Amino acid sequence: MVDDAEQPRGEPNAILRPDLAEPLLDLTRHHPRESLRPFIDYLWIVRWTVTTEHRQQVLPQPKVHLAAEAGRLLVHGVSREPFYRSFTTSGQVIGVAFRAGGFRPFLRSSVGELEGKVVPAAQLLYRDDAPVARRVLASEDRDAMVADVEQYLEMIVPEADPTVDEVADIVERIESDESIHRVDQVAALAGVSPRTLQRLFTEYVGIGPKWVIQRRRLLDAAERAHSGSVVWAELADHLGFSDQAHLIRAFTAAVGTPPATYARETRSWHPRG
Repeated sequence: MVDDAEQPRGEPNAILRPDLAEPLLDLTRHHPRESLRPFIDYLWIVRWTVTTEHRQQVLPQPKVHLAAEAGRLLVHGVSREPFYRSFTTSGQVIGVAFRAGGFRPFLRSSVGELEGKVVPAAQLLYRDDAPVARRVLASEDRDAMVADVEQYLEMIVPEADPTVDEVADIVERIESDESIHRVDQVAALAGVSPRTLQRLFTEYVGIGPKWVIQRRRLLDAAERAHSGSVVWAELADHLGFSDQAHLIRAFTAAVGTPPATYARETRSWHPRG
C-alpha cells in the first residue's frame, strides 16, 4: 500500500553534482492518483532560482518521462546519451516519470520507437497538449499542476496491461539486487530466453536489458561516490564490471568525468533529511 504522506523517493543519485544543484533547485515528487498508479511511478515538479547560468546533468534511467516545457508537453524516450538542462532564469517544470513499461498502454505500440527521441505528446497521444502545458507552467499551485497533467493523461484512457507489472517487477529486481550483472541472469529470473527478454524490454521499456543493468550499476556507483570514500577496484568487482578500468570507462562515458574525480568534486555534499 502506498503511503501518500511521504513523497516518492525517486532516484536521488541520478541528479549529478548534487552539491551544486541542491541550493538552486527545489524538487518535489508526487504520487499519482489511483487510476494512474498502474502506469506512473510519480510526478515531479522542479522550481529553480538562478542568478547565473546553471547546467544540470541527470543520469537517464529506464523510464519514459513527459514534461511541460516551452509551452508543450514533451515525451522523452529513454536515451543512452547524457541528459543536460541549462537554467538561465528562474522558472519551473512539471513532469511525469512512468513506471518501466508504463508508457506502453498510452502509446499502444512499441516504446522502442521512442529511444533517444523527444516528441510533443499530441503527436503520440492524439490530444492537444499545448493548453495544459501553458496552464501548468503559469501556475503556482503544485496540487493544481499535478491534477491538470493527471487529467490530461486520464483522457487518453490507457487500458490495463498485466505485462506492465511483469516488466516493472523485473526492472525493480535489477534495481534492488546488486548481484545481477548479466542479461542471462535476468532472463532466468523472468523464466524466458534472453532473446525474448530483449524483445520484451524493447517493446515495453524502450531499451534493452543490458543497458538497464549497466545503468543501474552506474547509479549504484554514483551513490557510493556521494556517500564518501570508495575503493574503486573493489566496487568494480562488486558491481560486476570486468575490472576497475571497465567501470572507469563506463562511468566517464555516462557522467563526463572519472568516478574518483567525481567523488572528490561531490564529497562535501550531504543529503538533507
